[in-house]
Amino acid sequence: MTVRSLVEALDARYPRAWAESWDRVGLVLGDFEAPVQRVLCVVDCVPETVEQALAIGADLIVAHHPLLLKPVSSIAPDTFKGRIIHRLIRGDVALYTAHTNADVANPGVSDALAARLGLTGLRPLVPAEGAAEGSGRGLGRIGELPAPLTLTALTSLAASRLPATAAGVRAAGDPSRVIRTVAVCGGAGDSFLPAATRAGVDAYLCADLRHHPVSEHLASGGPALLDVAHWASERPWLDDVASWLREEFGVEVVVSDLDTDPWTVHSASAHFASDHFASEEKENHP
Repeated sequence: MTVRSLVEALDARYPRAWAESWDRVGLVLGDFEAPVQRVLCVVDCVPETVEQALAIGADLIVAHHPLLLKPVSSIAPDTFKGRIIHRLIRGDVALYTAHTNADVANPGVSDALAARLGLTGLRPLVPAEGAAEGSGRGLGRIGELPAPLTLTALTSLAASRLPATAAGVRAAGDPSRVIRTVAVCGGAGDSFLPAATRAGVDAYLCADLRHHPVSEHLASGGPALLDVAHWASERPWLDDVASWLREEFGVEVVVSDLDTDPWTVHSASAHFASDHFASEEKENHP
């Protein structure tokens, strides 16, 4: 395999035309004719994952988040992005990005997230329009839990099924609310709060939820919310990409489990943790 052949395959699976107009996807750097024997799949192309790629001898990095989403006027080696680019070029490692075109794909980022929760009967939360329209594509997914769970139990399930981070999983809503239908969205998802409400789901799981939108959403009668770490919500997709690359092209693929979530410490209030534990004990042992 060469960089060119894998780029063509990735572009066919995640067409660049499916990406949002503001997005920057596709091959970022690399020699088209360079051979590829080993691929590293990452959520973020950051110094730590670049060093991992060099350490394992990867020829290509497939990343979810774009390195050059916003324009830069310099890639000098004394800049953050410049250092990464120079390191990749010197190491002869190509870099490819699939971002919102992978979000909207079917299967895509949210399908992998939904699978971690065991959701079935999946359909888009926001159906795709334009170039990506049709064939079940769209942003987010809605599905059914195998069995009803309380919000507390669903939060625990999400924490156990998703990659571990310092941030963990937090929920908003009545802890005893019974959840049957769940909407999920890999990455930041507060722009889809109205869509989750219109869909009539019992709960909505995504990343990067903010105080005021959540408060207003709940006050308006919207579904319960689960807020997870951004990296954790998108990491499951890497397994799907890796499996496809191995099966279709016979290349060696490594999935990075380096936690690139920026939040590194979490400590619950001692009084809250104690009271919460006591209430759970009472609920489980009346």
